[in-house]
Amino acid sequence: MVKCSTSLWSADLGNLSAEMKRVEPYSEQFHLDVADGHYVHNMLFFPDLVKTLRPLTKVPFEVHLMTTDPLSWVEPFIEAGADSIIFCMDSAANPGQVVRAVKSLGKRVGVSLLLDEPLDLLEPYWEQLDVLTVVGTAMGIKGASMDASALVKIRAAREIISGRGLKIDIEADGGIRRETVPLLKAAGVDYIVPGSLMFKEEPREMRAWLATL
Repeated sequence: MVKCSTSLWSADLGNLSAEMKRVEPYSEQFHLDVADGHYVHNMLFFPDLVKTLRPLTKVPFEVHLMTTDPLSWVEPFIEAGADSIIFCMDSAANPGQVVRAVKSLGKRVGVSLLLDEPLDLLEPYWEQLDVLTVVGTAMGIKGASMDASALVKIRAAREIISGRGLKIDIEADGGIRRETVPLLKAAGVDYIVPGSLMFKEEPREMRAWLATL
């Protein structure tokens, strides 16, 4: 069954503790988007907030760095309680250095690819990755529709991962809707990043529906 890395960006940010408890039983992990106001025109989450949230749940924290200097944020977020770090390929001067930094601290590491970024960019890093996040909308845009090219990329990534016998989770982020999730599952995703799909619906009902796909 497709798993959920639930995006806290779509929660009631003024009532995060209660929101997390409400969806916790239906989430394999929580996805925390970190935006610095430079890489994208948003400002979201920060280490002290993650540290405050960490004691509230045992669900793993997946931190998605949408920042101009991901390497500098690896240690602060892991110290704050991140279980995995995902960073944007085009934001890192040396992606391999970021991957090694996360791995050296004993955490899972992943990269996210923008709509126009090909899988070829990952050729030096496939063996080192735990997660591949395929972004289906423009980066940092909330509530946008998923671009169909994301499905093509997911199918191609699944072929590479399966063909090489790798253990990499494919995650779809952006445009996660009732009409797109069946397509994403068919393409080969392991995780979706539900926002409104989780928080604006009844979580138990949504997960029961997801189990039928």
